[in-house]
Amino acid sequence: MGKAGSVGVGMDYSATSKLALRWAVDNLIEQGDRIVLIHVEPTTAATTSRKQLFENTGSPLIPLEELVETNVSKQYGLTNDPEVLDILDKVSKTKGAKAVAKVYWGDPREKLCDAVQDLKLDSLVVGSRGLGPIKRVLLGSVSIYVVTNASCPVTVVKSSRNHPNHKSSKKLSFK
Repeated sequence: MGKAGSVGVGMDYSATSKLALRWAVDNLIEQGDRIVLIHVEPTTAATTSRKQLFENTGSPLIPLEELVETNVSKQYGLTNDPEVLDILDKVSKTKGAKAVAKVYWGDPREKLCDAVQDLKLDSLVVGSRGLGPIKRVLLGSVSIYVVTNASCPVTVVKSSRNHPNHKSSKKLSFK
C-alpha cells in the first residue's frame, strides 16, 4: 500500500473467513497498517445492552489487547477464537500492524458496505462460502453484494474444493 493503510476483513469465524484473514495478512498488510475484523451479528441475535447502545453505529473499535479478554469478547457477541487471535497477534508483532475489531448488527451485506465508509477502509477482504446457484438465489450472496456495492477494492477469498483443509485458495479481486 505504500502508506499506512486500513484493511477490513469480514469475520464470522467460519473456515473461509479465517482463510480470508490469513490471505489479507499474507498479501495486503504492510508495516504499520491497520487490520479491522468486521463482525456482523444478525438483528435476530439475543438482545444485549451493547447491541441496544451501538445498533445504529456499530461498536467502538475493540483493540487486540481487549479482544483477547473473554469477557470483552462475550459482551459484544464475538467468538474468542484462539486461531484468529494468534493470527492477529503475529501480524501485530511482525508487521507492527494495529489489529482491532468492530461489531455491527443487521444484514451482513449492508453492514460490511457501511463499514467501508465508516472505517475509511482502503480494501476489504471476505471469504466465500461457495454456495451453489440455488442456495445463492435463496439465501443471497454476501460476497457478490459487497463486491457490487462497496466503495473500495474487495477481494473474495474462496477455498479450493480440492483442498478441504483450506490450505489452498483462489482469489478474485474487483474494482
